[in-house]
Amino acid sequence: MRTQVVIIGAGPAGLALGRLLEQAGVDAIILERKSANYVLGRIRAGVLEWGSVELLDRAGAGARMHAEGLVHHGTALSFDGDRMHIDFTDLVGKQVMVYGQTEVTRDLMDIRQGTTVYEAEDVQLHDFDGKPWVSYSKDGTTHRIDCDFIAGCDGYHGVSRASLPASAVSTFERVYPFGWLGVLVDKPPVDPELIYAHHERGFALCSQRSPTRSRYYVQVAADEKVEAWSDTRFWDELRRRLDPQTAERIETGESIEKSIAPLRSFVAEPLRFGRLFLAGDAAHIVPPTGAKGLNLALSDVALLGSALIEALQDGSAAGIDTYSVRALERIWKAERFSWWMTSLLHVFPETGDFGRRIQRAEFDYLMGSRAARQSLAENYVGLP
Repeated sequence: MRTQVVIIGAGPAGLALGRLLEQAGVDAIILERKSANYVLGRIRAGVLEWGSVELLDRAGAGARMHAEGLVHHGTALSFDGDRMHIDFTDLVGKQVMVYGQTEVTRDLMDIRQGTTVYEAEDVQLHDFDGKPWVSYSKDGTTHRIDCDFIAGCDGYHGVSRASLPASAVSTFERVYPFGWLGVLVDKPPVDPELIYAHHERGFALCSQRSPTRSRYYVQVAADEKVEAWSDTRFWDELRRRLDPQTAERIETGESIEKSIAPLRSFVAEPLRFGRLFLAGDAAHIVPPTGAKGLNLALSDVALLGSALIEALQDGSAAGIDTYSVRALERIWKAERFSWWMTSLLHVFPETGDFGRRIQRAEFDYLMGSRAARQSLAENYVGLP
């Protein structure tokens, strides 16, 4: 079998890349080691930069997003009960869209016209410095796909980055000493916009999936077990960390999903290895504080899609030769913003009282400086 591009991974990055390529008439096969139902069962956040919204529109995957997504013109930050509003529209003239990553994946699945092989086992990448090909097993039979390029969109634990010799890639990582305990509940959101809260007991976030479904988070120790948290304990802890007016308005209920997500920052460099390219979580991880994970993945594939189309249809290597540098420039800026938001809003036991006073000074500076709020808004809604 032969195709022009083999895409490893059928998450939003792989599916979006596949869609951009097929719109341009480039043939691509997507290989995914999990089932389609498993992929759609992943619970993920979804705050979309407006550039991501426009990309999904161009891909023809935006109709349900516009019908069901929630446009947010700002967000709220609080510190020990003191609250301020960051007005994106006023500060930078842009907005964000709250629309779950699972729904983005479903929409991209629904419009896909090319071949996607789910439950592809033992995927292996071969000769990506020369004439690349990919092998995999399905229903006990081994298959081979020859191709021009391979796109590794298979996440942090995927085979794409793992196929590289250690000497070929540099990695940069920070693992945070805490995680987010998240609860999904079928109750209306406490506020029309997201609320990020710093409290001496730890960080909290009030988020949402729809007008009737909410997602709430609290900071917990990295070794915390989700079984230790009853719904009652969670709601009590969340209320403690919010300003009194917000805490009083929360509608609690039985959780329909509860999990703990660890926090880490991670970047791999470079992103090109001959005819193999990394994109999305295979290349980078950000803490969820800045809402950048999905947006970075879509930004990567927007660049990569254009580069591959240019190489295959125009015979120009300009795009693929600069993909890694261009993508990493934006990745590191998003890493910086996510690190900054995490540093401002979480409790770091090792920094002590001095660290909290610095955080308070940073919060007060934001409240008093339009320029500081404008910088936050510019990064949150998405850099070009």
